[in-house]
Amino acid sequence: MENINWYPGHMKKTKELIQNNMKMIDLVIEVVDARIPVSSRNPMIDKLTGSKPRLIVLNKSDLSDDRQNRKWIESFEKGDVRALAMNSMSGAGVKQLFKLLGAMKAERQETQNALKKKKPMRMMIVGVPNVGKSSLINRMTGKKSTQTGDRPGVTKGKQWLTLKNGMQLLDTPGILWPKFEDRKTGLNLAFCGSIRDEILDIATLGLEFIRYMQTVYPALLMSRYKLDSVSEDPLQTMEDIALKRGFIMPGKRIDYDRCARTVLDEFRAGKIGRITLEQAEQEQG
Repeated sequence: MENINWYPGHMKKTKELIQNNMKMIDLVIEVVDARIPVSSRNPMIDKLTGSKPRLIVLNKSDLSDDRQNRKWIESFEKGDVRALAMNSMSGAGVKQLFKLLGAMKAERQETQNALKKKKPMRMMIVGVPNVGKSSLINRMTGKKSTQTGDRPGVTKGKQWLTLKNGMQLLDTPGILWPKFEDRKTGLNLAFCGSIRDEILDIATLGLEFIRYMQTVYPALLMSRYKLDSVSEDPLQTMEDIALKRGFIMPGKRIDYDRCARTVLDEFRAGKIGRITLEQAEQEQG
């Protein structure tokens, strides 16, 4: 996990697309996964977008810890970056988003000359794969204008869309960076499904997730899998979950792969509870 290389050709094209269109953009909407607000921010985006005004959307906030959502918004705003939490699948937070965009448009007009004021505000949506950019755009446009899916890398190509309020929106495919130097970043992206499971050892991934859960959210783990306690050893906890769910192979062997896949699928679906993998207090500290 220390050196995951992940830079398919379409991601290289996305980088070029962002660079080539940045001059005509007034605002960058960066969509991140509220469960991993640091790991789901591509460091390349800061370089590509430069000093353009930024709005960070903490998407999938229905799956993340609500207390942490508030702390992360406070953290971003302390750095003079607007932020809000929303759930683009249900539409929760869409009204707040348009209200914030209206305020940012008014601020823009105060600093523009008469000619530029007549031009519609142009926005670009960016983010890593599988953070929900397409479902957010569908909410903003009020129709199914982009292809969505639960697999990373569904959106391809370039799409300019006009909103009902006259603003224009440029969608871009999800883009990861060439190399994850930090093991934790790679793990967090994999936990949330931004890296395809097939390129990782699923049993090890599940074990690492259980290790985090039994430290930060042990009560949720115990409740979901009907455990009396969690062991200090994450492997023992994993085996306890497998026994509770009946993930046993011939010869009474534990089916670690099935157990890991089940736990990760249930986390991603929000069935274990509302979980944030990056705590604002620790990241700031």
